[in-house]
Amino acid sequence: MTPRPPSLTTPPAGYADWLAELKTRVHSAQQRAALAVNRELVLLYWQIGRDILERQSREGWGAKVVERLAHDLRTAFPDMQGFSPRNLKYMRAFAEAWPDVDFVQGVLAQLPWYHQLAMLDKLKTENGRRWYVAQAIAHNWSRNVLVMQIETGARERAGQALTNFAQQLPAPQSDLARESLKDPYRFDFLGLADVAQEREIEHALVQQISRILLELGAGFAFVGKQVPLEVGGDDFFIDLLFYHLKLRCYVVIELKAGPFKPEHVGQLGFYLTAVDAQVKSAQDAPTIGLLLCKSKNKVVAEYALRDSAKPMGIAEYQLIEALPDDLQSSLPSIEQIERELGEAQDEEDA
Repeated sequence: MTPRPPSLTTPPAGYADWLAELKTRVHSAQQRAALAVNRELVLLYWQIGRDILERQSREGWGAKVVERLAHDLRTAFPDMQGFSPRNLKYMRAFAEAWPDVDFVQGVLAQLPWYHQLAMLDKLKTENGRRWYVAQAIAHNWSRNVLVMQIETGARERAGQALTNFAQQLPAPQSDLARESLKDPYRFDFLGLADVAQEREIEHALVQQISRILLELGAGFAFVGKQVPLEVGGDDFFIDLLFYHLKLRCYVVIELKAGPFKPEHVGQLGFYLTAVDAQVKSAQDAPTIGLLLCKSKNKVVAEYALRDSAKPMGIAEYQLIEALPDDLQSSLPSIEQIERELGEAQDEEDA
């Protein structure tokens, strides 16, 4: 009789839990091993770069020594990648940008080498690099996400929304809440025209929820769109509702296709009161509001927020990346494109 395959045999009691535990151990060991290898590689590259710097400075060696070193290292280690002249120059730049070996070993070594190269290529100041290093480690950004955050100016936009958090929230939470909001928000990935209406933007955001969560920042979890609320027998609908895992509170986002108006604050404040009364639990912090407008007058927005008793922020959004005036004037308008397409269709029908 042919024995049954192991996968078809009935495991003993408790086997499934034990197997799950073993899988977790194996994955953890793999991660620790990968981190250890990466840490050693980054430190090695830094040491090579430091040696090149020191010897060029002390001995007066020129750039040709890098070419020779690349040839000799690749000859000695033919199966090892990373010893091209270009990468050796990156090692030199890496050591020059980060002279503190303790910081390299304790912090930078947590990120892969290609993260380091992206920051060397795209960031010119140490403060800027340190900010993105901290964010990449904290949020486990891939290299592509890191590059996207740099190119969209995440550091410059972080914490820039106009808010009343300092007045309406206790100190630790007000600081974290302020840092959680940006200005402006970049929604150019939606592919919408600059004249899109609120429902169009809302629908497009939900269709690309993973991208909008990335743009909003770490901690945001999507709850729903057009979330219904009944107050005094009347129905109301919240544009977008999120929950912030670090702040431990709900976040109501209202979209306005036009410029900011003071009455928007009253509407958003009403929604915050309703969510606090009907949705939030006793363990949740007070609900926060974010009003996203096409544009805003900063003074008007500050006046509108000054007497609001609810914690909220006001920021702008961009549907298309700004173009230089001379380039904008050379591009056809939507009406021109539609007219050209219509004429072409008429000729084809004829």
